[in-house]
Amino acid sequence: MTVENEDAKLTLHRSVVLVGMMGSGKTAIGRALASKLNVPFLDSDAEIVEAAQTSIAEIFERDGEAFFRKREAEVIERLISGEPCILSTGGGAFMSEGNRKTIEEKGVSVWLNADLDLLWERVRHKDTRPLLCTTDPYQTLSQIFAERTPVYQKAVLSLPVQDGASIDETTDQTISLLLTRPEILERME
Repeated sequence: MTVENEDAKLTLHRSVVLVGMMGSGKTAIGRALASKLNVPFLDSDAEIVEAAQTSIAEIFERDGEAFFRKREAEVIERLISGEPCILSTGGGAFMSEGNRKTIEEKGVSVWLNADLDLLWERVRHKDTRPLLCTTDPYQTLSQIFAERTPVYQKAVLSLPVQDGASIDETTDQTISLLLTRPEILERME
């Protein structure tokens, strides 16, 4: 896909799959990035919720995490099999070796790397995070963060998420990062 920019055309050659912890900004940055690049924005969690006609928390409670992860893998495979897009994934999606392989074959992974304090600030007042429905949600988030960070580090690209940066600023930083890889995003002068 090619999009006119102020000074040049930007062409997205491969789907960009945003990975990272809950609260890192995958959905907000994904929407803004897709808009700026004039490509579709897709959200694997939203697709699962729509297909199941129930919330992710209810799927976890009713069917278990293993069932959810299987559906998630099927959805990710389907969503990145088409034209280049921006895909936001759930926080645990990248933990699956099969998902990582699918993402690298058909797109490129970008880790939105937010620190633990920023993540806590963003998610602590939300009740839509099934993994944080514990007696000590901060401790749970901290444990998940410690377990997942080494796997997120396997992403092809990593963007440090700055506390206080706006969605537009983080989106522009993401575009700059992608432009370092012309096989992914290319500026056509």
